[in-house]
Amino acid sequence: MMLVKLGGSVITDKVRYRTFREEVLSRLVDEITSAQKEIILVHGAGSFGHIIAAQHQLQHGFSDISQIAGVAKVMEDVRELDLKVLKVLNLGGLPSVSLPPSAVASLRCGELDDLNVEMFRRYLELGMCPVTFGDVVLDRERRFGICSGDQLMERLAREFRPERVIFCSDVDGVFTADPARDPDAELIETVSRETLDALPRTKRCADVTGSIFGKLETMMRIASWGGDAIVLNGGIPGRLEAALRGETVVGSKVVSGTV
Repeated sequence: MMLVKLGGSVITDKVRYRTFREEVLSRLVDEITSAQKEIILVHGAGSFGHIIAAQHQLQHGFSDISQIAGVAKVMEDVRELDLKVLKVLNLGGLPSVSLPPSAVASLRCGELDDLNVEMFRRYLELGMCPVTFGDVVLDRERRFGICSGDQLMERLAREFRPERVIFCSDVDGVFTADPARDPDAELIETVSRETLDALPRTKRCADVTGSIFGKLETMMRIASWGGDAIVLNGGIPGRLEAALRGETVVGSKVVSGTV
């Protein structure tokens, strides 16, 4: 079984509110079906979630009643995105079912506390692709919070021990510097704790879930269980399919033994 995260930066334009990249997703679905692997799919919220969530500071939990309208709007928007994703998956020949985090997960102090993993397992046994996504969920201490796609990836990886964990982003991987600003920036093919700590911290858009650094921390924890985790550019045709087939692809990988 493979665990795949389609980042919000790939399937949406993260700086333009509610902008869906249907053609990109259709191509990625074709790559998934061509690889003929059993899949659990997580997708990011992108511009359907991060922009409004950041405006209302939802990642910090409840502080003011005025946030509630923001909670409702983000939940509405991310479900609209999820429905668009499901339509593309089903049309592409990958029968899929949505498992919204608000229905199957809860947080405690911003950390994923409970996840109904059995629901994912039963749908896999039925021959369907379980799909979940970044969402606002209840928090036992803060009343609500953001359950990120990366938090879900980590828990699902721990429970299912997939053959490979793949994060599809909008860049080739992790670089020594921002490649948009530094022409000498180099791709880091294997990420270690030392390289992560040395990376410059930059932020290009509203992101309430930790951006690339939180993703790398998640990948390191996944790799500590013995599986490979790779971040690659989902915008480049063929890379996701190659990774699903176990081929070597351009990207940044954390492997067991580097944590």
